[in-house]
Amino acid sequence: MQTKLRQSGFTLVEIAIVLVIIGLLLGGILKGQEMITQARIKNVVNDFNGITAAYFSYQDRYKAAPGDDRQARTRWGLNFGGANGNQDGVVGAAGAGYNGTPMTPKAVPHHPAAPVTAAEENTNFWQHLRIAGFVAGPNQGAGSTTQPPNAVGGIIGVQTGGMDLNGLIVCSSNIPDKIATAVDTQLDDQRPSAGILRGQLQASANPNTSTAATDYVEDGTRQYLLCKNL
Repeated sequence: MQTKLRQSGFTLVEIAIVLVIIGLLLGGILKGQEMITQARIKNVVNDFNGITAAYFSYQDRYKAAPGDDRQARTRWGLNFGGANGNQDGVVGAAGAGYNGTPMTPKAVPHHPAAPVTAAEENTNFWQHLRIAGFVAGPNQGAGSTTQPPNAVGGIIGVQTGGMDLNGLIVCSSNIPDKIATAVDTQLDDQRPSAGILRGQLQASANPNTSTAATDYVEDGTRQYLLCKNL
């Protein structure tokens, strides 16, 4: 008597169930990635708006710009480790970029409160805002004058002029192309070479500012430096 061999395998129903599960997993991953991207867009936008608000709040309270304030050491005491600006109405100096080296806190008790150099005001800016309580972060010692990080692994800094913008500007670096486009759309006109927010295509991390890009290109590999008037 001949025995029939029974072949094992998946039924169409089982295959359909597996495909549905794979589809749900892929959909969840893609949705999760989109949620992360949207959160980063929101964080970058909030950084620009929050720093603008902090800057004007400081000016309103102390009648001087953070970093440029010549009464800082007198107001908060010599031991806090900060330094005065020269209060010439300009934060920083021509050529002093948003990505400049953080200044060494000048903790010199019982010593005359000499102002920092104009170039150092760019990072002195952050300690003044932190001591005043307008920006989070250490307000004394190492790190107190360091530019804060943004949500995409770059830094946020200020400088005077750049990218065809005048006056004090705030810059945020290493912004992925998709996020850069969305941020410019929300805050300005979606054009990197016009308006109150400009974009520069980066060739390296945290670059110095130069000429604005002509357009945003979303290919998943590009990063932009975004700068905005305060």
